[in-house]
Amino acid sequence: MPGRRSAAPRARDAPSATLPARDRKSTTREPIIQEPEVFHASGAPGAAEPEATRREAGVTESSRANRGWWDRNADEYQVEHGTFLGDDRFVWGPEGLDEVEAELLGPPEDLGGKDVLEIGAGAAQCSRWLAAQGARPVALDLSHRQLQHALRIGGTFPLVQADAAALPFADASFDLACSAYGALPFVADPVLVLREVRRVLRPGGRLVFSVTHPIRWAFPDEPGPEGLSVSGSYFDRTPYVEQDESGRAVYVEHHRTLGDRVRDVVAAGFRLADLVEPEWPAWNSSEWGGWSPLRGALIPGTAIFVCERD
Repeated sequence: MPGRRSAAPRARDAPSATLPARDRKSTTREPIIQEPEVFHASGAPGAAEPEATRREAGVTESSRANRGWWDRNADEYQVEHGTFLGDDRFVWGPEGLDEVEAELLGPPEDLGGKDVLEIGAGAAQCSRWLAAQGARPVALDLSHRQLQHALRIGGTFPLVQADAAALPFADASFDLACSAYGALPFVADPVLVLREVRRVLRPGGRLVFSVTHPIRWAFPDEPGPEGLSVSGSYFDRTPYVEQDESGRAVYVEHHRTLGDRVRDVVAAGFRLADLVEPEWPAWNSSEWGGWSPLRGALIPGTAIFVCERD
């Protein structure tokens, strides 16, 4: 989801291989919040600005870097994007496509009584909306600080700090799963996450997730005309990495082509039911990072995958 490389609402968490594994048979409905690790790179007073580069970054390095980044930057993120996201809206991406109109999880009137897992929940805006429809959401995020914002806003549903690649839930615990720009853009092995989601879904369950549209990786992150010319290869899967002076990654995003994303969904055992590419609406005048009405009217910015578990 848009994050540091393409700063926009709904960038969330990434799984961390450093988190201790929990008993997968747990079906707790109590909040679980761990104390975060302390990172100083690019977050301590006087720290040098990280170097942006393209290089390989594996599962452990990516997840460790992104957990630290979101713990350090959650406050700024919520200040910058909190108004756009609201406290209890379900927005799929920077275009502003709302689940009220999209109904990608199904008609709102059918959500009552459904167990729903939100992955990369941030301040849990989507879970709050789901709860208002009568669903039973669980909001999961890797970032301790993001979940503190969820507590600040409030809600009666559980908040779980956990690794999306090792979900602390029993098999077949949920009817639906959703992720609005959460986890998947930041992980080195998306199939691992998708398989975990499939495991905790009941037969007939649905997963809907949104990510930055892969075509955006071929264009510079500029909102004006300079952002409309291809500057790199769409087929270059080399991750975007920000690293400190010692070469330690402090932020990582991973690029997958559209075909890669489809193959990931299938490899995880899902059936792809729909692929939604929201158009930029006339009412949305927002501009941040590489997102703007100009670019949104010409090239897609978000890809939403609707996946079914048979």
